[in-house]
Amino acid sequence: MAGLDLTGRTAVVTGASRGIGLAIAQAIAAEGGNVVLTSRSQEAADAAAARVSGSALGVGAHAVDEEAARRCVDLTLERFGSLDILVNNAGTNPAFGPVIDQDHRRFAKTFDVNLWAPVLWTGLATRAWMGEHGGAVVNTASVGGMAFEANIGLYNASKAALIHLTKQLALELSPKVRVNAVAPGVVRTKLAEALWKEPEQAVSASTALGRIGEPADIASAVAFLVSDAANWITGETMVIDGGQLLGDALPFRQGAGIGV
Repeated sequence: MAGLDLTGRTAVVTGASRGIGLAIAQAIAAEGGNVVLTSRSQEAADAAAARVSGSALGVGAHAVDEEAARRCVDLTLERFGSLDILVNNAGTNPAFGPVIDQDHRRFAKTFDVNLWAPVLWTGLATRAWMGEHGGAVVNTASVGGMAFEANIGLYNASKAALIHLTKQLALELSPKVRVNAVAPGVVRTKLAEALWKEPEQAVSASTALGRIGEPADIASAVAFLVSDAANWITGETMVIDGGQLLGDALPFRQGAGIGV
Protein backbone atom coordinates (compact mmCIF):
# COMPACT_ATOMS: atom_id res chain seq x y z
CA MET A 1 0.00 0.00 0.00
CA ALA A 2 1.23 3.50 -0.82
CA GLY A 3 2.34 5.43 2.24
CA LEU A 4 2.46 8.95 3.58
CA ASP A 5 6.19 9.43 2.98
CA LEU A 6 6.72 12.86 1.39
CA THR A 7 10.51 12.80 1.30
CA GLY A 8 11.88 14.82 -1.61
CA ARG A 9 8.62 16.66 -2.25
CA THR A 10 8.05 20.36 -1.72
CA ALA A 11 4.87 22.01 -0.50
CA VAL A 12 3.69 25.60 -0.47
CA VAL A 13 1.15 26.33 2.26
CA THR A 14 -0.57 29.71 2.10
CA GLY A 15 -1.79 31.38 5.28
CA ALA A 16 0.59 29.26 7.34
CA SER A 17 1.65 31.59 10.15
CA ARG A 18 -0.64 29.94 12.71
CA GLY A 19 -3.59 27.62 13.25
CA ILE A 20 -4.49 25.10 10.59
CA GLY A 21 -1.93 26.35 8.07
CA LEU A 22 0.98 26.03 10.47
CA ALA A 23 -0.19 22.58 11.59
CA ILE A 24 -0.39 21.46 7.94
CA ALA A 25 3.16 22.67 7.30
CA GLN A 26 4.37 20.81 10.39
CA ALA A 27 2.58 17.62 9.35
CA ILE A 28 4.04 17.68 5.83
CA ALA A 29 7.54 18.33 7.21
CA ALA A 30 7.08 15.44 9.67
CA GLU A 31 6.59 13.15 6.67
CA GLY A 32 9.85 14.36 5.13
CA GLY A 33 8.61 17.12 2.84
CA ASN A 34 10.15 20.53 2.29
CA VAL A 35 7.72 23.31 3.21
CA VAL A 36 7.31 26.94 2.15
CA LEU A 37 5.05 28.85 4.54
CA THR A 38 3.45 32.11 3.48
CA SER A 39 2.01 34.92 5.54
CA ARG A 40 1.18 38.56 4.93
CA SER A 41 4.41 39.68 6.59
CA GLN A 42 7.91 38.28 6.21
CA GLU A 43 8.37 38.45 9.99
CA ALA A 44 5.33 36.23 10.62
CA ALA A 45 6.37 33.82 7.88
CA ASP A 46 9.88 33.51 9.31
CA ALA A 47 8.52 32.92 12.81
CA ALA A 48 6.24 30.17 11.52
CA ALA A 49 9.03 28.50 9.56
CA ALA A 50 11.10 28.43 12.75
CA ARG A 51 8.38 26.30 14.34
CA VAL A 52 8.66 23.60 11.68
CA SER A 53 11.04 20.71 12.31
CA GLY A 54 12.68 20.06 8.97
CA SER A 55 13.39 21.97 5.81
CA ALA A 56 11.21 25.09 5.89
CA LEU A 57 11.22 28.54 4.31
CA GLY A 58 9.05 31.51 5.25
CA VAL A 59 7.90 33.90 2.52
CA GLY A 60 5.98 37.10 3.05
CA ALA A 61 3.21 36.98 0.44
CA HIS A 62 -0.35 38.20 0.81
CA ALA A 63 -2.55 35.52 -0.77
CA VAL A 64 -4.15 37.87 -3.31
CA ASP A 65 -0.96 39.68 -4.33
CA GLU A 66 -0.14 38.22 -7.74
CA GLU A 67 3.44 39.49 -7.85
CA ALA A 68 4.16 38.21 -4.35
CA ALA A 69 2.61 34.84 -5.22
CA ARG A 70 4.71 34.59 -8.38
CA ARG A 71 7.84 35.51 -6.42
CA CYS A 72 7.03 32.81 -3.84
CA VAL A 73 6.66 30.15 -6.53
CA ASP A 74 9.95 31.24 -8.10
CA LEU A 75 11.72 31.16 -4.72
CA THR A 76 10.31 27.70 -4.04
CA LEU A 77 11.72 26.33 -7.28
CA GLU A 78 15.07 28.07 -6.75
CA ARG A 79 15.41 26.76 -3.20
CA PHE A 80 14.03 23.23 -3.52
CA GLY A 81 13.85 22.45 -7.24
CA SER A 82 10.19 21.41 -7.36
CA LEU A 83 6.68 22.39 -6.28
CA ASP A 84 4.81 19.14 -5.78
CA ILE A 85 2.15 20.16 -3.26
CA LEU A 86 0.03 23.29 -2.88
CA VAL A 87 -2.25 23.88 0.09
CA ASN A 88 -4.54 26.86 -0.45
CA ASN A 89 -5.21 27.55 3.21
CA ALA A 90 -5.34 31.35 3.47
CA GLY A 91 -8.82 32.51 4.47
CA THR A 92 -10.67 35.45 5.92
CA ASN A 93 -14.08 36.43 7.26
CA PRO A 94 -14.53 40.20 7.58
CA ALA A 95 -18.29 39.98 7.04
CA PHE A 96 -20.52 39.26 10.06
CA GLY A 97 -24.28 39.54 9.94
CA PRO A 98 -27.00 39.00 7.33
CA VAL A 99 -25.74 38.76 3.75
CA ILE A 100 -27.83 41.69 2.55
CA ASP A 101 -26.25 43.93 5.18
CA GLN A 102 -22.72 43.45 3.81
CA ASP A 103 -21.06 46.07 1.65
CA HIS A 104 -19.04 45.48 -1.48
CA ARG A 105 -15.73 45.93 0.31
CA ARG A 106 -16.44 43.03 2.67
CA PHE A 107 -17.87 40.93 -0.16
CA ALA A 108 -14.82 41.53 -2.36
CA LYS A 109 -12.31 40.83 0.41
CA THR A 110 -14.06 37.58 1.39
CA PHE A 111 -14.20 36.22 -2.15
CA ASP A 112 -10.78 37.54 -3.15
CA VAL A 113 -9.00 35.68 -0.33
CA ASN A 114 -11.24 32.61 -0.08
CA LEU A 115 -11.83 31.97 -3.79
CA TRP A 116 -9.63 34.05 -6.08
CA ALA A 117 -6.41 33.26 -4.19
CA PRO A 118 -6.79 29.48 -4.72
CA VAL A 119 -7.31 30.13 -8.44
CA LEU A 120 -4.24 32.39 -8.56
CA TRP A 121 -1.88 30.07 -6.67
CA THR A 122 -3.10 26.91 -8.40
CA GLY A 123 -2.56 28.51 -11.79
CA LEU A 124 0.94 29.64 -10.91
CA ALA A 125 1.92 26.25 -9.44
CA THR A 126 0.50 24.38 -12.43
CA ARG A 127 2.25 26.51 -15.04
CA ALA A 128 5.55 26.55 -13.14
CA TRP A 129 5.78 22.83 -12.26
CA MET A 130 2.72 20.66 -11.70
CA GLY A 131 1.34 20.80 -15.22
CA GLU A 132 4.41 18.99 -16.51
CA HIS A 133 5.56 16.99 -13.51
CA GLY A 134 2.30 16.33 -11.63
CA GLY A 135 1.27 17.32 -8.14
CA ALA A 136 -1.44 17.59 -5.51
CA VAL A 137 -3.53 20.59 -4.47
CA VAL A 138 -5.66 20.80 -1.35
CA ASN A 139 -8.07 23.68 -0.68
CA THR A 140 -9.19 24.52 2.85
CA ALA A 141 -12.96 24.84 2.60
CA SER A 142 -15.42 24.54 5.53
CA VAL A 143 -18.48 22.61 6.60
CA GLY A 144 -20.11 26.03 6.39
CA GLY A 145 -20.00 25.56 2.64
CA MET A 146 -22.41 22.63 3.08
CA ALA A 147 -24.81 24.20 5.57
CA PHE A 148 -26.58 27.42 6.52
CA GLU A 149 -25.74 29.53 9.56
CA ALA A 150 -26.73 32.92 10.89
CA ASN A 151 -24.31 35.82 10.48
CA ILE A 152 -21.61 34.06 8.45
CA GLY A 153 -23.57 33.46 5.28
CA LEU A 154 -21.16 35.34 3.03
CA TYR A 155 -18.17 33.37 4.32
CA ASN A 156 -20.09 30.12 3.86
CA ALA A 157 -21.04 31.11 0.30
CA SER A 158 -17.35 31.62 -0.52
CA LYS A 159 -16.54 28.18 0.86
CA ALA A 160 -19.40 26.58 -1.07
CA ALA A 161 -17.93 28.13 -4.19
CA LEU A 162 -14.50 26.76 -3.24
CA ILE A 163 -15.93 23.25 -2.97
CA HIS A 164 -17.38 23.63 -6.46
CA LEU A 165 -14.09 25.09 -7.73
CA THR A 166 -12.23 22.08 -6.33
CA LYS A 167 -14.25 19.75 -8.57
CA GLN A 168 -13.85 22.02 -11.58
CA LEU A 169 -10.08 22.20 -11.17
CA ALA A 170 -9.85 18.46 -10.59
CA LEU A 171 -11.28 17.93 -14.07
CA GLU A 172 -9.40 20.76 -15.77
CA LEU A 173 -6.01 19.71 -14.38
CA SER A 174 -6.45 15.95 -14.73
CA PRO A 175 -4.69 13.60 -15.03
CA LYS A 176 -1.44 15.28 -13.92
CA VAL A 177 -2.72 17.21 -10.90
CA ARG A 178 -5.02 15.94 -8.18
CA VAL A 179 -7.22 18.59 -6.54
CA ASN A 180 -9.12 17.95 -3.31
CA ALA A 181 -10.45 19.94 -0.38
CA VAL A 182 -10.91 19.57 3.35
CA ALA A 183 -13.95 20.95 5.14
CA PRO A 184 -13.18 21.55 8.81
CA GLY A 185 -15.87 21.99 11.42
CA VAL A 186 -15.35 24.21 14.45
CA VAL A 187 -11.60 24.14 15.11
CA ARG A 188 -9.61 25.87 17.83
CA THR A 189 -8.22 28.72 15.69
CA LYS A 190 -8.20 32.49 15.97
CA LEU A 191 -10.34 32.87 12.84
CA ALA A 192 -13.07 30.71 14.40
CA GLU A 193 -12.90 32.12 17.95
CA ALA A 194 -16.43 33.50 17.82
CA LEU A 195 -17.72 29.98 17.17
CA TRP A 196 -15.96 28.24 20.07
CA LYS A 197 -14.25 30.48 22.64
CA GLU A 198 -17.30 31.29 24.77
CA PRO A 199 -19.55 28.33 23.87
CA GLU A 200 -16.84 25.65 23.77
CA GLN A 201 -18.46 23.45 26.40
CA ALA A 202 -21.83 23.54 24.66
CA VAL A 203 -20.34 23.00 21.21
CA SER A 204 -18.25 20.08 22.45
CA ALA A 205 -21.22 18.50 24.22
CA SER A 206 -23.37 18.64 21.10
CA THR A 207 -20.67 17.24 18.81
CA ALA A 208 -20.81 13.50 18.14
CA LEU A 209 -17.15 12.96 19.10
CA GLY A 210 -17.42 15.17 22.17
CA ARG A 211 -14.96 17.97 21.42
CA ILE A 212 -14.12 20.78 19.04
CA GLY A 213 -11.37 20.23 16.53
CA GLU A 214 -7.67 20.95 16.80
CA PRO A 215 -5.50 22.16 13.90
CA ALA A 216 -3.64 18.84 13.95
CA ASP A 217 -6.90 17.02 13.14
CA ILE A 218 -7.08 18.86 9.83
CA ALA A 219 -3.34 18.66 9.17
CA SER A 220 -3.23 14.87 9.34
CA ALA A 221 -6.00 14.63 6.75
CA VAL A 222 -4.18 17.02 4.42
CA ALA A 223 -0.95 15.02 4.77
CA PHE A 224 -2.93 11.97 3.64
CA LEU A 225 -4.55 13.72 0.68
CA VAL A 226 -1.24 14.99 -0.73
CA SER A 227 0.48 11.62 -0.33
CA ASP A 228 0.59 8.57 -2.58
CA ALA A 229 -1.85 6.89 -0.21
CA ALA A 230 -4.52 9.09 -1.85
CA ASN A 231 -3.26 8.78 -5.41
CA TRP A 232 -6.68 7.76 -6.76
CA ILE A 233 -8.64 10.51 -5.04
CA THR A 234 -9.44 13.77 -6.79
CA GLY A 235 -12.30 16.26 -6.81
CA GLU A 236 -13.38 15.28 -3.31
CA THR A 237 -14.05 17.31 -0.18
CA MET A 238 -13.20 15.51 3.04
CA VAL A 239 -15.36 16.60 5.98
CA ILE A 240 -13.36 16.71 9.23
CA ASP A 241 -15.72 17.92 11.93
CA GLY A 242 -16.08 15.29 14.65
CA GLY A 243 -19.63 14.73 13.44
CA GLN A 244 -20.81 18.35 13.79
CA LEU A 245 -22.49 18.32 10.39
CA LEU A 246 -24.66 15.44 11.60
CA GLY A 247 -26.44 17.78 13.98
CA ASP A 248 -26.90 17.91 17.74
CA ALA A 249 -25.73 14.65 19.30
CA LEU A 250 -27.17 15.29 22.78
CA PRO A 251 -30.68 13.93 22.15
CA PHE A 252 -29.13 10.66 21.02
CA ARG A 253 -27.17 10.28 24.24
CA GLN A 254 -29.53 11.43 26.98
CA GLY A 255 -31.20 8.44 28.51
CA ALA A 256 -30.27 6.25 25.58
CA GLY A 257 -29.08 2.71 26.02
CA ILE A 258 -27.08 0.61 23.61
CA GLY A 259 -29.25 -1.00 20.98
CA VAL A 260 -29.05 -4.75 20.34
